Amino acid sequence: MKYLFILPLLAFSAVLAQAQTFPENAAEMKASGLVRYSDFGAKGDGKKDDMEAITAAHAFANEHGLKVKADPARNYYIGGKERTAIIQTDTDFGTACFTIDDTDVENRNAPVFLVKSNQEPHKLEGITSLKRNQKKVDIKLPQPALITVTNSSVKHYIRFGPNQNSGAAQTDIFLVDKDGNVDANAPIIWDFDQITDARALPIDEKTLTITGGVFTTIANREDSKYNYYQRNLSIQRSNVVLDGLEHRITGEGDHGAPYSGFVNISNCTDVLVKNTILTGHKTYRTIGSAGDPVSMGTYDLLVNRALNVSFINCSQTNDIDDPTYWGIMGSNYSKNLLFDSCTFSRFDAHMGVANATIRNSTLGHMGINAIGSGTFTVENSEIRGRSIVNLRSDYGSTWEGKLIIRDCTFVPSGGKPVSAALINGYNSGQHDFGYACYMPEKITIENLRIDDSNHPADYQGPAIFGNFNSENLSGSYQEQFPYLKTKQVTLKNVTTSSGKELRMSDNEFMFRKVRVEKF
Repeated sequence: MKYLFILPLLAFSAVLAQAQTFPENAAEMKASGLVRYSDFGAKGDGKKDDMEAITAAHAFANEHGLKVKADPARNYYIGGKERTAIIQTDTDFGTACFTIDDTDVENRNAPVFLVKSNQEPHKLEGITSLKRNQKKVDIKLPQPALITVTNSSVKHYIRFGPNQNSGAAQTDIFLVDKDGNVDANAPIIWDFDQITDARALPIDEKTLTITGGVFTTIANREDSKYNYYQRNLSIQRSNVVLDGLEHRITGEGDHGAPYSGFVNISNCTDVLVKNTILTGHKTYRTIGSAGDPVSMGTYDLLVNRALNVSFINCSQTNDIDDPTYWGIMGSNYSKNLLFDSCTFSRFDAHMGVANATIRNSTLGHMGINAIGSGTFTVENSEIRGRSIVNLRSDYGSTWEGKLIIRDCTFVPSGGKPVSAALINGYNSGQHDFGYACYMPEKITIENLRIDDSNHPADYQGPAIFGNFNSENLSGSYQEQFPYLKTKQVTLKNVTTSSGKELRMSDNEFMFRKVRVEKF
């Protein structure tokens, strides 16, 4: 996977300069409190490009504080012209269909819909440093806000492997009230010796709701390179509910550029996505930064620099165990992510998540991939990946905190004959990731059923840990950048279909000091 392209906040000045249209029935719309796309000339016949009308309808609704409703059972064709419809009022896409044609696009970085606050972010002065878990920042604001801070002189997430890179500037995002008190549920996670940029993103108190809609993307036909497409629904406003949307994909051939999420959530807090159906993208290969062939990460769901984002009762159209489709979800720099009652091919946190929960869900062939801090909880779920949790090796396989696995079923590799490990990763101790790397300090596994009935002939039984470093086999091995190991594993009621006992690891030396308690 390539370093995910992170869309700059509100970087659409050319797109947002929309021409205002004043329809003849303006007074009627104001009186009803409702705008329809047909009021602005949209045909909805699946042939005529309706994007100008859609854009104008939302612009009028935003100006007058009116709701927007798509005309029922219409099919709105959206061509490749650079236009973005700004959503700032409640919108009901209803039973309407939207065909987004990406075969000839003027600007692949321009979203189709942008859910945007009518309050502008502003630069903060006077914040010169921060400490991890600092409870208060010396600022006064007119209202609660998200604070984003950067120290460009420090590099984190210095990536290892075929998509290696030189890292990203130290970054954090946290929530404060108007007096600067930091929300303890999403704490500051880094020490900042200096701040080179700090910005406040005002939080809208009123919830904005978007419902319905069936969207179909006709996939791009570009060369298979890291030219991410962002022809999507981009949510860059806090307090948003997205309910009942469906996204499908057609026209994928033997090559194409990747996508950075049809639902793309960034620079905001408190977003709920529910009852939504998405689609995994076909996996294409290219040459990575190390000069070797790699599979390109391509997403239908992406979360960047966002707090308190929940996905409830969501699923995907394609088989979650089909490896020809890339894992549907990716995230960076986020806190408090939740999957509840979801059926997806993957949960993923690239450049760190602070606190995550997966419950009542089923995850497919790419399973759970994460690095970060805080508490990661997996409960009442079925995991069908190669491990229950894969700590991403390209970012140091680090989780500074606790891992809780409770009331779950683990089907290794979806039932293929493999030697199972519950926790997997890799860290040689020889690469500088820009931060100290940790395994979860405490792992609690309770009421876990391991369906390993289909296993290889030489199967020794499932392991708690994979072989995190096959060279670290004796005291003579020296880690230049020490990898801090797990201190304690607590096991209660762990059963296997094979009847074989749960063991520590193929690499017993590396985990020799881990204390295991069984109940």
